Amino acid sequence: MNRPLELWGGLECTIARVGDDYRDQSLETGHSDRIEDLDRIAELGIRTLRHPVLWETISPESPDRTDFSWHDIRLGRLQELGIRPIAGLCHHGSGPHYTHMLDPAWPELLARHAAHVAERYPHLDLYTPVNEPLTTARFSGLYGHWYPHGTSYEAFLKILVNECKATVLSMRAIRKVRPDAGLVQTDDMGKTFSTPALAYQAEHENQRRFLSFDLLCGMVDRHHPWWRSRRRRGGPRTLPRGRRRAGHHRHQPLPDERALSRRAPVALSAAPLGRKRQARLCGCRGRAHAAAVPGSRSHRPPAGGVRE
Repeated sequence: MNRPLELWGGLECTIARVGDDYRDQSLETGHSDRIEDLDRIAELGIRTLRHPVLWETISPESPDRTDFSWHDIRLGRLQELGIRPIAGLCHHGSGPHYTHMLDPAWPELLARHAAHVAERYPHLDLYTPVNEPLTTARFSGLYGHWYPHGTSYEAFLKILVNECKATVLSMRAIRKVRPDAGLVQTDDMGKTFSTPALAYQAEHENQRRFLSFDLLCGMVDRHHPWWRSRRRRGGPRTLPRGRRRAGHHRHQPLPDERALSRRAPVALSAAPLGRKRQARLCGCRGRAHAAAVPGSRSHRPPAGGVRE
């Protein structure tokens, strides 16, 4: 497939819940009150833009009550500017107050929101139902920073599978309205480097970084290295049925998938942190004290490893 290189853009639009408080970056940066930001983006030559159509802002009180007034104006302006939106439905969020990512009903509720969006805006043909599911699962289920503040691998895996299930169900709901809709899936796939003492942890995280894509593409079967971990820590066996090839143990990937990866590599180095705090920072497995620190954007680790 030969396509010219395209420059896409995106608005940082996280709505992160911490306890009972919500941090809305569109509000805090002032973007929500500046429609002229879209004109500035168009002036850069960007013709495809990730744009929020977020669950928390459209159905904050009930899944059956929607308010599209802000989005009607913004998406209308993007049409006038000739910019193709990629609709983001949940961006580092846990959903409105009546649910959360450990809720078994969370995938169906997000799919209901996806159906509302597709029915309201049938011209939209690109979607990201859940932004960076692996990153969100780590911050919400493993590190405890975001709601529902889980700090275990069991919570992390349950959230990640819930997010991937929500992605599948959302795309099914969208394609009932727009059969040719494409999935634009994002996640943090930065590589982890380490000092020799933490090579085991770097290997663990480098294997884990592909887990959301492996789940969405139906690759987490009995032959996958994470199968035993997922079963041992309470993860469900499969995503929704209907994508298994006859005579083959893998699922077919969702049609017309597109993937974006970003973020710099991460480096692990010894750090004077307590064992519990260290485990919450980087999901270590108790064999050493470690902390995640920003890594170089080069593809090779510095000679001798990374040190603080």
